[in-house]
Amino acid sequence: MLLDTLRAHTDSVRDLYETREFGRALREVMLLADRVNEYVDQHKPWELARQTGTDAALHDVCTVCIEAFRLLTLYLKPVLPALAAKVEPLFWADAARALGRHAIGDYQHLMQRVDAKQLDALFTPPEAPPEAAPLPGGEALAAEIGIGDFIRVDLRIAKIVRAEAVDGSTRLLRLTLDVGEGRLRNVFSGIAVNYAPEQFTGKLTVMVATWRRAR
Repeated sequence: MLLDTLRAHTDSVRDLYETREFGRALREVMLLADRVNEYVDQHKPWELARQTGTDAALHDVCTVCIEAFRLLTLYLKPVLPALAAKVEPLFWADAARALGRHAIGDYQHLMQRVDAKQLDALFTPPEAPPEAAPLPGGEALAAEIGIGDFIRVDLRIAKIVRAEAVDGSTRLLRLTLDVGEGRLRNVFSGIAVNYAPEQFTGKLTVMVATWRRAR
C-alpha cells in the first residue's frame, strides 16, 4: 500500500536530516513523491469524479492522496517550514498516525511553479540603494576579500570527541575537537537551544584551524 511505503521511510529521512545529509534526504523524498504521482496517474481521480457510481472509490483515492501529501509535507518540513506551517502543525511522531476523521480546509494554492524570469532575477545584481537607505544590520558591510585572502583560511575536518553544556548558559555548548595534530582543541557554539550535547559526540565538523599570515 502506498501509505505504508511512505511511512516506512520516516526513520531513514529523519536520520538523514539529523546527520546533515540534506541532499540524500531530499532525493529520498523526491523518490517517494514519484510514487505518489504514479498512484495519482494510475487511479485518475478526475475521471472517477465524472463517472456515476464511483463515489466510494473516489473518496478512497482522495483520502490516500491527502494523507500522502501530509506525509510528504512532514518530510519536507526541515527545508520548507513556512509551507509546512500552512498545511498543519506536523511532527515526526505524526507520520505513524492516520489522518482519520479530520476537517479539510478550503483549497488554497500553496506554491507557484518556478518562473524562468523570476529565476533570472535572483541572479541579477540589485541596484545600488539610495544613500538614505538604512544599512543592513545597522552597519556597513565589510570590504570583499579576494582569493588571496581566502586561501589564508586553514579549514580542517575535526572529530567531535566530546560535547557538553556550559554551566550558566542556555545557549552554549563546549565542543572538544580532534583535528589530527596530537592535541585537542575546545570551541564554543551557541546551538544548545536546538541540539543536545550527546547528538554530536563522534560526529565530524569543519573548523577554522588557523589564519595564515600574509607573507
